[in-house]
Amino acid sequence: MDEELYKENLLDHNKNPHNKRVIAGAHSEAEARNASCGDRGTLFISFDDNGRVSDAAFQGEGCAVSQAGLSMLTDKLRGMMNADLKLLSPGDMYTMLGVAISPSRVKCALLGYEALQKILKVHKVCKVHKVESGCGCAGL
Repeated sequence: MDEELYKENLLDHNKNPHNKRVIAGAHSEAEARNASCGDRGTLFISFDDNGRVSDAAFQGEGCAVSQAGLSMLTDKLRGMMNADLKLLSPGDMYTMLGVAISPSRVKCALLGYEALQKILKVHKVCKVHKVESGCGCAGL
C-alpha cells in the first residue's frame, strides 16, 4: 500500500472510527493525554475466560492521527491473547498508521499505545483463568 492509500485509511478511521464507545464493565481501562495539543483517549479492554481480548473500544477527542490510531489499535487488539499485548511496540502503531509521523506528532500517534501501557502496568492476571483479578478465585 502506498502512503496515499494509508493517508486515506487514516482519514477514514478518523471520520468513521471503529469501536468508539464505552465498554460497560470493561476489565481494564486507562486514559492517555497529550498536554501539548489537548488530545485525549480512554482505552477499554475486556477479556474472555481464556485471556483473549474479547472486546476493545475507546472514547476520545483530538486530531486525526490520535483518534485514527486509537481506532486502529482497538481493531488490532481484538482476539489477541493477554500475554501478546506486551509485545506491541511503538513501531506497530507507526505501521498501522502507515504515514510518516513528524516529531511534533509522535505523542499523537502513540496516544493509544500510551493508554495500553498504563493498562499493562496495573493489569494483574489470574494464573488459572488468565483474566484480570476479579474472577474471584485464588489463582493470582
